[in-house]
Amino acid sequence: MEKRIIKTIIHEKQQEIASTELVERPIFLEESCNYVFVGLRRAGKSYLMYQHIQSTIKTGKAVIEDILYVNFEDERIVSIKADELNLLLEAYREMYENKRPLIYLDEIQNVEGWEHFARRLADSKYRVYITGSNAKMLSRDIATTLGGRYIIKEIFPFSFAEYLTYKEIELSKNWEYSDKRILVAKLFEEYFYFGGFPETFELKDKRSWINSLYLKILLGDIITRNEIRNAEAIRLLARKLAESVMQPTTLSRLQHIISSAGGKVSRNTVTDYIGYMKDAYLIFGISNFTDSLSDRETSQKRYFCDNGLLNVFLADPQTKLLENIVALTLMKQYGNEELFYYNKNIEVDFYLPSQKMAVQASFSITDSPTFERETKALVKIANSFDIEKAIIVTYDDERTIEVNGVSIDVIPVWKWLLK
Repeated sequence: MEKRIIKTIIHEKQQEIASTELVERPIFLEESCNYVFVGLRRAGKSYLMYQHIQSTIKTGKAVIEDILYVNFEDERIVSIKADELNLLLEAYREMYENKRPLIYLDEIQNVEGWEHFARRLADSKYRVYITGSNAKMLSRDIATTLGGRYIIKEIFPFSFAEYLTYKEIELSKNWEYSDKRILVAKLFEEYFYFGGFPETFELKDKRSWINSLYLKILLGDIITRNEIRNAEAIRLLARKLAESVMQPTTLSRLQHIISSAGGKVSRNTVTDYIGYMKDAYLIFGISNFTDSLSDRETSQKRYFCDNGLLNVFLADPQTKLLENIVALTLMKQYGNEELFYYNKNIEVDFYLPSQKMAVQASFSITDSPTFERETKALVKIANSFDIEKAIIVTYDDERTIEVNGVSIDVIPVWKWLLK
């Protein structure tokens, strides 16, 4: 690896970062800590590093020449090895006469053994910020090597609140009683169908961009990275997970579906494939609260980490997209370990025991059978557990109802996302 190439990359990134206009995302970082940002490809991890650099410069804590930023997906350095990573420091020191840089390493998981270099940087008291698109960066082996020297932050695509900020919509007190309510509901429709990837916000053909991103995740982050030979089987699995996003699906059932379509796979292979999808932040799963610990992994409801990615698969998407965005929001807010569905004589979409909360996701409850089903389930779970919040998230219904002594808030999803 030539230092000349590295120097060119460092200089180019400094110029790019200095000239890039950003909409600030809310994130708090300790000044004295090192960070690893992990999450879905194109979710905004690099964006947050750019934001941190610009903020550091704006507050006078650094100048642009203090920044050593390298993206390891740059084709000029894709062949770099772990034992060559110190060339980054050598090249920077030659450029800036032994200055001590702030170090930003983007998509470094492409370099096998990167964690040893990252630990040495932390031990040498550098401030280091790292991104990666694979949850294996959180594996026990890597965590052991890093030895507690980094704080891990999971990054997801823009929330609806961040999307409104991007659109320069400010919500003052009591905004929901003003004309802003109509504008917010209208903007939500686009966000609902196409998700929170910032690069799509100004595009007319959002679906094509998202479809290309999905193929990049599938082919690059899942199939190639994990050396999967049966590409057709994992394509079929992704489609079936999207189609069944509202229903618990067992590993055995998924194995049968794939095998009957001609892609013979074992149950262990299905387990591996789902694990690879989770590692790439394409999907996440939630378990039935009533299942034993040993059974919670075998039958899960699985959701996608962005509505836009889920919508790639769906012809009639509204009900699935609504439940998916509710699941994603609850998972981001409270953590995957706190979120369950409840299925024992009754079906409740989401149960958070630590929050004493039960949530149903229903596109509309205007017809009597749907109203009966959703409210009856909430009343039953409230009679079985200590529930302080019973909620039905809909697309646009809003009211508070009381059923058999249980108060239930019915709230439009676009308003619920902004609470």
